[in-house]
Order: sequence, then structure tokens, then C-alpha cells
Amino acid sequence: MKVIIAGAGIGGLTLALMLERRGIACELYESVREIKPLGVGINLLPHAVNELEQLGMVDTLAQSAVATSALHYYNQYGQAIWQEARGLAAGYPVPQLSIHRGELQLLLADAVRARLGDGCLHTGMCFQSFSQDAHGVTVNFLDRNADQVRQVRGDVLIGADGIHSALRRQFHPEVDKLRFSGRMLWRATTEAPPYLDGKTMFMAGHQDQKFVCYPISEPLRRQGRSLINWIAELRVPERDLPATDWNQEVDASVFAARFSDWRWDWIDIPDIIRKAPAIYEFPLVDKDPLPKWTLGRATLLGDAAHPMYPIGSNGSAQAILDARCLADRLAEAQARTPAGIELALLEYEAERLPATAGIVLRNRLNGPEQVMQLAHERAPQGFHHIHDVIPDTELNGIAARYKRVAGFDPKALKKP
Repeated sequence: MKVIIAGAGIGGLTLALMLERRGIACELYESVREIKPLGVGINLLPHAVNELEQLGMVDTLAQSAVATSALHYYNQYGQAIWQEARGLAAGYPVPQLSIHRGELQLLLADAVRARLGDGCLHTGMCFQSFSQDAHGVTVNFLDRNADQVRQVRGDVLIGADGIHSALRRQFHPEVDKLRFSGRMLWRATTEAPPYLDGKTMFMAGHQDQKFVCYPISEPLRRQGRSLINWIAELRVPERDLPATDWNQEVDASVFAARFSDWRWDWIDIPDIIRKAPAIYEFPLVDKDPLPKWTLGRATLLGDAAHPMYPIGSNGSAQAILDARCLADRLAEAQARTPAGIELALLEYEAERLPATAGIVLRNRLNGPEQVMQLAHERAPQGFHHIHDVIPDTELNGIAARYKRVAGFDPKALKKP
């Protein structure tokens, strides 16, 4: 069996490592000419880290990533709504890791080249189209390095080409529309003194005005400093979805005034915003869940299959879980007749499509961040104690329910 993977993001690279571990040949085709450490921070939840540990990647990642110790929610006045331990501190068998997204992608790409060989990862190859027959798939890529179309033959095609997936568009042109939430995100990293224990992730505010913060550099943390990844989020006046240049660099004056008084005794948010070397703007979007991902010998994975709001730190985690499930199904298919491949893809879809569709829809309801919205609605001027506003059973229920839906309930996650 030979698997062709369109896209070398986190999902595609993880899938390649998982296929290699199961003795399945694959090659990756990435549209950019060079994989660079782009983007800002990313949070890897324990169920995703559990899969990466089985690939022997966690020790490597831990040299760069911060092992998140806790998650805190606050209102816009800095009053505590909900706090819980995370990762190892919460009794998981593996840590929760906060890392620069570009660094994670580079580490995965290095592992792919080391284990599968330098020739397995092709860059500058933009997916154009594919066809299939009873014996396999034929995929056309535009070779941006030579400005010519290159044809590749394999047994399976996996579209791991992100939120703007060309394969998804070929499958479902009528339901490929982005849904804009009406909220904009501004993302950046700032080097600053550590806050709290130097390993805590926090969110403050409510649905229409929110600030998210977590440290992402373990080497800097050991030096007594912190590389803080942060996201400011605001509902914006009614406007059309920005069509291009989503990672546009903007000045802090676009949004910073709304956070000008968010200074508390343990953190100065205006100062963090002011000291960021570069700030990038993009809309909070997702797409409606698809009725199906699979067509014969081709299927979708990660953001190509289920783009979701970055709520609950689940986008990258679900791509990694997709990769594990798909690799397992394809490994089982090797022992079947040729029709086993198509059955394997349908089994993967049957397991992962409903699970991820549920997360997409729950993230539209703010996922575990519902606690901040409830606090804002019930006590817009603040509160003396959160339990006067939201009972502890309700807070616990929201947190536990999302863990079950997203697949990282501590009771379900066992050490491999």
C-alpha cells in the first residue's frame, strides 16, 4: 500500500509517522516551498500528547514546550470563575504541552525525514485534482518549483491540506463556505516576566471580549522569563468575512483600547499587548460539518475535514486523533482484499466524523468557555464569589462534559 498525503501540516506529518510505524509507505506533498516556523502558540491536550508519545516524540517536544500545569478562567475584572489542574498535575499519564506551532511542525517534519527518508516530503507541490480507478488513485500536483503539473500514482489519497482544502472543495463545492462568527482574533507572542507559576494557561472575559494567555517556551522559562502566547478577541461591527491576507500584521491600536484597564495584581495585559513585536489579525471562522469525508480511495483529515473554532484547544488534537484512527484502519486493510482500503476509509469516517462534528458544534456554543459567558450574563458587574453566581456542580459539569466530548476525560485516557 502507498498513501499519498496532500498537506504537511500537523495532521499530515503525524499521519506519516503513524503510517511508517505500521509499515505503510507514504509520501507527503506540501504546497509551500519551504516549511518555516510560522504562526504563534498551540496547546496540545493530553489525548493528543498520548498519541505523540507512542511515536516517541514527547521527549523531543518537552525540550521546547511548556508542560501546562493549570487552566484558569476569569471575568473581565480579573475575578476567578474556574480553575483546574491540567496535564500531569491533573493525574494524566502524559503532560499537556504548550508550544510554538511552527516549532512543532518543524520537529514533526524533521522526524518524518529522519524516519521515512528525505525524499518522502515534497514541498512546493500544490494539489490540483485527482481521479481513481479500481486499482488506485492518480493525483495531479502543480510543481511550483518547475511551474508544471506532476502526476503521482498511489493506492490512497488523504487530503490534509487545511481549512482551504482543495480536495474538500472538489468533494463538496456546494458546502465549502466559511462561517464567520462576527469575532476577530489578534494573536502574538510577547517575552515578559512569568505570571502565576509560569506554566498556567488562562482565559479572561466573555464571548464578545476575551483574552487568552499561555507560556510556550520551556528554555526561556528555565531562565526565569516567559514567552507568552496571547490572543485578544472582540466582536466586531457587522462586516463581511475578510477574503484574503488573514495573517495580516496590524497595529495594536486596532483593538488594544478595549483591554486598557485589564491590569490585575498578577498580570498587566496592556503591557503584554504593547510589547509584542508583531500582531496578526484573522477572523474566527469554521465550516459546517460535512455529510461525508470519503469518496472511494480518498478521504479528508484535520482542518480539511472539520475546521473548528480554536476553543478548548482542540483543532490540532483532533487532527492527531484522526491520524491515529486512519493509520489503524489502513493497517487493518493491508490484510484484506483490495476492497479493504475503501472499507477502511469508511470505517475511519464512521468513527471520526460524528465525534468531530460534535466538537465543531459545541465550540460554536463556546465549549468549556461557557463558564465565562455564564458569569458575564449572570453578574455583568462582577461578583463577590463565583459560587454565588454559578453553582459548583454546574461549573464541574461543563468542564467534565467537554472533556468527554473531546476525548480527554481522565478516566478514559490510559497510559499506552
